[in-house]
Amino acid sequence: MNIHEFQAKQLFKEYQIPVPVSLVAKTADEAFAAAHALNANSWAVKAQVHAGGRGKVGGVKIAKTADECRLYAAEMLQTQLITKQTGNEGLPINEVLIEATSVIKREFYLSLLIDRHQECLCFIASAMGGTDIEAVAEQSPEKIISIPIHSAAGLQPFHCRQVASILGIKGKQIDGLYAVMMGMLQLFLSHDASQIEINPLVEIEDGSLLALDAKINFDDNALALQPDITALQDPRQEDANENTAKQFDLNYITLEGNIACMVNGAGLAMATMDLIKLKGGSPANFLDVGGGTSVEKVKEAFKIISADKHVKAVLVNIFGGIVQCDIIAEGILTALKQIETNLPIIVRLEGTHATEGRQLLEDAKVDNIISVNDLDKAAEQIVRLAGAST
Repeated sequence: MNIHEFQAKQLFKEYQIPVPVSLVAKTADEAFAAAHALNANSWAVKAQVHAGGRGKVGGVKIAKTADECRLYAAEMLQTQLITKQTGNEGLPINEVLIEATSVIKREFYLSLLIDRHQECLCFIASAMGGTDIEAVAEQSPEKIISIPIHSAAGLQPFHCRQVASILGIKGKQIDGLYAVMMGMLQLFLSHDASQIEINPLVEIEDGSLLALDAKINFDDNALALQPDITALQDPRQEDANENTAKQFDLNYITLEGNIACMVNGAGLAMATMDLIKLKGGSPANFLDVGGGTSVEKVKEAFKIISADKHVKAVLVNIFGGIVQCDIIAEGILTALKQIETNLPIIVRLEGTHATEGRQLLEDAKVDNIISVNDLDKAAEQIVRLAGAST
């Protein structure tokens, strides 16, 4: 789960990570009032969306007067911001952050994440922070360092000295860096984060450090233990179908193709998508209905995938073990009674009650349902049907 920059900075303050003074505005007039309240020489007006790359597409602007704050906020609010990370439809701007600016001497990159290869937390740092950190990673990876943190020993002063050496931070600034790193680690562990990123971490005119931006991702599997973090979720920034799927305990992820998939089991789902790609098609989603599914869950799953405007065909691939194939068939038929769709639907049922499931589909005599036993042929046919529908 992601949260907004202003929410992340509030958490930063709780863990003594220094951030600029700022206020959130939902209207242009609130932005104007916020500028006056902050009483600065200039302000950054920052669109609040769950995506990076805002500054390159007009999502961050520097205002020199309160009137400019109001103008920039009016231009941003209630529009869609499109960056490299949002896709073509972009994300809605419902709030802006009005932030007092500072004179910046240097910019750094600092993040904390889980290194699954080393099985520990790891600080990532670079003296080349800012909007082009992706280019640094691609063109000059040697300028980005990784500092593993042992789970038992935790953060030690020598870790901080290593990072300080790379960043060119000296003297009393090292104490400030240690405070930032310790705050990040405590926040990470206390709230089950999966990544904390500060880009840029800046040195300002008086030599102190400030987290100029803040991004935090949280482990979805731990949200039940983090009600305060869950309350920060903004569904307006998330895929509507994925949010609906969560309500029915369905594992669903929207993709960019036009062939919807309904499968049971993550491994089979991945194999099904791979086969679709192998045959020249493109999956529209990942959907695992799970082993202990029900008619209701299958019905809702089918309604979600068939409502996707990009979908041109549907492939149902079920290998019944715990799940019973007749339940899948009944769920599909129940969904088709409630929605109208002409999408071609290929259904492959194998395993527990597969014969009964196929019989249910045959008896229903639904014109756009095609029952196929061979998965390879099913993939070839669904790719052909999806192409014919475009």
